[in-house]
Amino acid sequence: MKNGLLPSLLLASLLTTTAPVLAQTSAPSSALVERIAELKKSAIEGVEARAKLAQEMNDSIFSFGELAFQEFETSKYITDILEKNGFTIQRNVAGLPTGWVAKWGSGGPVIALGSDIDCIPKASQKPGVAYRDPMIEGAPGHGEGHNSGQALNVVAALALKEIMEREKIPGTIMLWPGVAEELLGGKAYMVRDGVFNGVDAVLFTHVGNNLQTTWGQPTGTGLVSVEYTFSGESAHSASAPWRGRSALDGVEVMNIGWNMRREHLRPEQRSHYVIPDGGDQPNVVPSVASVWYFIREQDFENIRKNFEIANTISEAAAKMTDTTVTRKIIGTAAPRHFNKPIAEAAYANIQQVGLPQWTEDEQVFAKAVQRTVKGKEEGLATQLKKLEPPVEKPESGGSDDIGDISWTVPTITLNYPSNIPNLPGHHWSNAMSMATPIAHKGIVAGAKVIAMTTIDLLSKPELLGQAKEYFTKDQQKNQKYVPMISAEDKPQVQINADIMAQYRPEMKKYYYDPSKYATYLDQLGIKFPVLEKPKN
Repeated sequence: MKNGLLPSLLLASLLTTTAPVLAQTSAPSSALVERIAELKKSAIEGVEARAKLAQEMNDSIFSFGELAFQEFETSKYITDILEKNGFTIQRNVAGLPTGWVAKWGSGGPVIALGSDIDCIPKASQKPGVAYRDPMIEGAPGHGEGHNSGQALNVVAALALKEIMEREKIPGTIMLWPGVAEELLGGKAYMVRDGVFNGVDAVLFTHVGNNLQTTWGQPTGTGLVSVEYTFSGESAHSASAPWRGRSALDGVEVMNIGWNMRREHLRPEQRSHYVIPDGGDQPNVVPSVASVWYFIREQDFENIRKNFEIANTISEAAAKMTDTTVTRKIIGTAAPRHFNKPIAEAAYANIQQVGLPQWTEDEQVFAKAVQRTVKGKEEGLATQLKKLEPPVEKPESGGSDDIGDISWTVPTITLNYPSNIPNLPGHHWSNAMSMATPIAHKGIVAGAKVIAMTTIDLLSKPELLGQAKEYFTKDQQKNQKYVPMISAEDKPQVQINADIMAQYRPEMKKYYYDPSKYATYLDQLGIKFPVLEKPKN
């Protein structure tokens, strides 16, 4: 054996001819266990060799700062890299102009790696400084950290591709983006249109502040994102208001009705709204007005129930104001449920990889950011979180449309430590670490876990069997997937186009150029860490 590795032909034999035996025994052979360990070591080395690419991708996507449905620079950048590395690209999937699927390999199993790509409104922020300092006032920015996940997945995929080519390992690696996750506007359409047909497992990555995964139903909710548009009749607000029928009145009456009804809904519900169109000017009775709701609950039955309540209230509001109302689905998210066998395999790899070794500068910076937003000043995580069984009664909270995929294919989410604990979330402070060494180290750690877990899935037929059994028997014992979009619903790809058209010309001046600068911090002239705002 050269470098302790079994020859490629023997590996192929171990990975194919032993499959029936593995499915019937409690543990794989010692030769296969040793072989998988060697492959994982090679995967770790492959990720480390691509750390520079991870940094460049992370910093470039951070600099693009694109809102939901408008991730054009981001998608082009990622798919160009994958295409140059031999992946086949399918673009414009599921009616999403920024959606795509990238595949390499042949046959099964098919392992899909996904992560989100959109950013947050009004979250423009210089990285590496621990105080509010937008690059462009009012512009969007990565105030959650979605710039990092695709860098992680691409680096892991390229390391895997190298190993699979060298060792002639069968299987297909598939990459895909979470388009418009902040609006829960993409994944349900990808599921509906069959993007995940034939996929054996999904490894999803999302930025966090520790290296962790979960199984079962986590804290959080599913939702329906819906816009109600009221139509009335305009008139002069002072001269002849009696001739008008105010669409804004319809919106306000609906909101009053919903707010009254909240008292009589389950405490698990979360619901909130904005008024994107409240009329044109005060002296004209608004003929059109709209209100946009997120209606959240913890299971399919109660999401549907609350959605129907909102529909009833909207229709009643229209009758009370002598207006009409229509509704439009903008996005949906199923409650999440993650796969236990895959999570356990991932956690074993998490324990092997461990958290990054943080420098004193990185810890001091993290505490300064926490202090800026009045969070607990405890710095970056130094202890791994354990893989715990799901709580009997999960708490309510946020949503992610990875839930729809988790009810379609055995799925887990890996969180990786590129952000700082104790921040508000969906906030400019969450962008502060996202193009710094903290983000770069977190990406490399996460990429190692994803590559290693993919090797487990490619090499252990019994693991895929256990994952499928959990998916069909345990996960669906009490709930079944209920799609909340119809065949007629379409992604609302026009959203945010006007905002990006307003800010993109100025934002382009800040795009990262890795041919000239080692890091984005270098390009911005920031000497990390900057802890206090200059007094002058």
